Amino acid sequence: MSKDSESNKISRRNFLGKAGTGIVGSTILISSIGAADKTGPDLAEAPPIDPKETDILNLWVNGKKQKLKINPSSTLAEVLRNKLNLTGTKIVCNQGACGGCTVVMDNKAVYACHMLALDAAGKKVVTIEGLLEGEELNHLQEAFIEKDGLQCGFCTPGQIMSAYALLLSKPNPNREDIMEAMSGNICRCGAYPNILDSVLLAVQNKN
Repeated sequence: MSKDSESNKISRRNFLGKAGTGIVGSTILISSIGAADKTGPDLAEAPPIDPKETDILNLWVNGKKQKLKINPSSTLAEVLRNKLNLTGTKIVCNQGACGGCTVVMDNKAVYACHMLALDAAGKKVVTIEGLLEGEELNHLQEAFIEKDGLQCGFCTPGQIMSAYALLLSKPNPNREDIMEAMSGNICRCGAYPNILDSVLLAVQNKN
């Protein structure tokens, strides 16, 4: 392999590592939807829907106490992303089915897209950004990069947070423990073997 090819490979690997482990944010562009055609006689216009931020939410996020004014119908994922700019928490299926939005709450993995933010009142929440040690990657994040446990990187924050929750409750899991704990996290790129190897390496490095 030429030096140029090796350099390109490392650059791509570093970029994906940073993107998947929460350092580089990502933007999704969604096409706007045109308004439906009006039919029938003109009617008095209903007032526009204007969600009101009527509730106060107190919780801890990544070790910091937060007091937020929110819409009571907001999910935890929406509050983390839109109020705190913690965009490492991904909203993918928005149905609590893929694990892309996984965060750790009171040491347990939860689907942030499937949980009202108000249900997190008084809780301690950790997101992928909270694993950074200053500007240094956590040992789990490092292991995912070393073992290529990410491909597109979009599911990686949720994968890492599920693994983080597992290691909090079981510091020395075996391969079967990891498979069971992370069974709710979908990787559409099919990087499952590398994801498992990444968690096992993190356990080894931690010990």
